[in-house]
Amino acid sequence: MSVTVLENAAVSTVDAVGTEYARGHVVVDSGRIVAVGEGAAPSGFSGERVDASGCLITPGLVNTHHHLYQWATRGLAADSTLFQWLVHLYPIWGGLDAGITHAAATAGLARLALTGCTTVADHHYVFPAEGGDQLDALVSAVDRIGVRGHIVRGSMDRGESAGGLPPDNLVEDTEAALLGTERAIDLHHDASPDARVRIAVGPCSPFTVSEELMTGAAELARRRGVRLHTHLAETLDEQEQCLAETGLTPAEYAEKLGWLGEDVWFAHTVHLSPEAIRRLGATGTGSAHCPTSNGRLGTGIAPVRDLLDAGAPVGLGVDGAASNESGGLGEELHQSLLQARQRGGPTALTVREALWLGTMGGARCLGRQDELGSIEQGKLADLAVWRLDGLAYAGITDPVAALVLGTTPPLARLLVGGRTVVSDGSLRTADETAIADELRTVSARIREAR
Repeated sequence: MSVTVLENAAVSTVDAVGTEYARGHVVVDSGRIVAVGEGAAPSGFSGERVDASGCLITPGLVNTHHHLYQWATRGLAADSTLFQWLVHLYPIWGGLDAGITHAAATAGLARLALTGCTTVADHHYVFPAEGGDQLDALVSAVDRIGVRGHIVRGSMDRGESAGGLPPDNLVEDTEAALLGTERAIDLHHDASPDARVRIAVGPCSPFTVSEELMTGAAELARRRGVRLHTHLAETLDEQEQCLAETGLTPAEYAEKLGWLGEDVWFAHTVHLSPEAIRRLGATGTGSAHCPTSNGRLGTGIAPVRDLLDAGAPVGLGVDGAASNESGGLGEELHQSLLQARQRGGPTALTVREALWLGTMGGARCLGRQDELGSIEQGKLADLAVWRLDGLAYAGITDPVAALVLGTTPPLARLLVGGRTVVSDGSLRTADETAIADELRTVSARIREAR
């Protein structure tokens, strides 16, 4: 792999002390960062030299929660609560096959890359009986676009007849779900430091999963050394149902089942008591904050400031494209800041803390803080080079403020392991027009098949 020298750019490293360079350089060799600093790059590096004047270089953004298959069903149930939305969409998702999932995931990953994302955690929990190999469809989409994928092998075993939300034909037998999850680990999980694909264990949510599956999933994940993920405390409806059925809040229920720890990250965590926040912080349990999706579904505003102060890892998530039709990660930096300040006032989150959420916070949630999330020598060369010299950012002297407070800037370059995925605002690993055409075709097919 050739050397790439990025120079003449502002650099925000997001390292432990927040090092920044007003006009600096980053040098990439063999997929890793070999130099970063102020001024021109040291002599002796031969390779591609990129004049990044007018740009800001940050770590590539990390998306900690998504449902890529939902790109095939955007725009539906636009004015519904979460439970209403799910009831409307579950029967449609029953028509998923591997071709639909691959096309939807490819489109979603392309959109994420174009908005600065280099690592994507995708929570996939729908496995129709005639749906083909859903995991292979996702992994091949990750390979096609060239980002990193943390595929969360989800599961549901609690259908309508057992008091759950999904139709009975969309849930799996408990043992089959656990066997399918272990098979996914066997086939696709890569534990190496530069892994492109990793697998996590992810029962969908307390209202779609039995206690047996939750405890079995935790045992499986810890036996195999992989991470745990599920939705938690997203809505008041969920809290009321959990209290009625178990006498516990969702967070208390999760703790009872062994679902707190440094190997766990939850999606949403909107409705947490002060004690639950303290417990997440004390145990190092992570939270994937999904501000746009929470706003789209009206579920509430997550207590991000309180979680950070408690010591909990907090990252950003786009969430399913059917509840966040934009599907971009860059704009979640902006939305996280707005929601934090709506909840906690004008000092609740700074622009640099918002960038931390989207980079190092996400890396911590996924257990990859030693490999990703900051620009430091020896780390993987996952880098976003944001172009800030256009009209939208003219006169803003702080490049991080321009990135977080403005619209998502175009990318001069997006590197994943040193490989160019986006250049001059365009995807370089696949044809955007072909991807859009494929998405239109499968979206029509899944809606017509209902």
